[in-house]
Amino acid sequence: MDTIEVNPRKLGFEFDTFIGIDVRPERYINVLEKLKSLKEVISLYSSSGDHMALIRCWFRSSGELVNFVRKLRKVEGITRVCPAIVLERIK
Repeated sequence: MDTIEVNPRKLGFEFDTFIGIDVRPERYINVLEKLKSLKEVISLYSSSGDHMALIRCWFRSSGELVNFVRKLRKVEGITRVCPAIVLERIK
């Protein structure tokens, strides 16, 4: 299978982010459904380790990122939002 690799910066997105999300267990499925519906979410992962879910998002500005994090914090059931900005893709 061939894979196409996209460079978000060439599309005008300055911030490539992974955001760790922690959720109250009883709201987990509802939160995943909500995250799936958000246009900013490029990828959504269920995970073990530091966070219950990870999302990947691209933003054109730091302001867009800040506003999205604020939006996530208002979602019922989300208890923690931990954004990480990708500085460089190594491989």
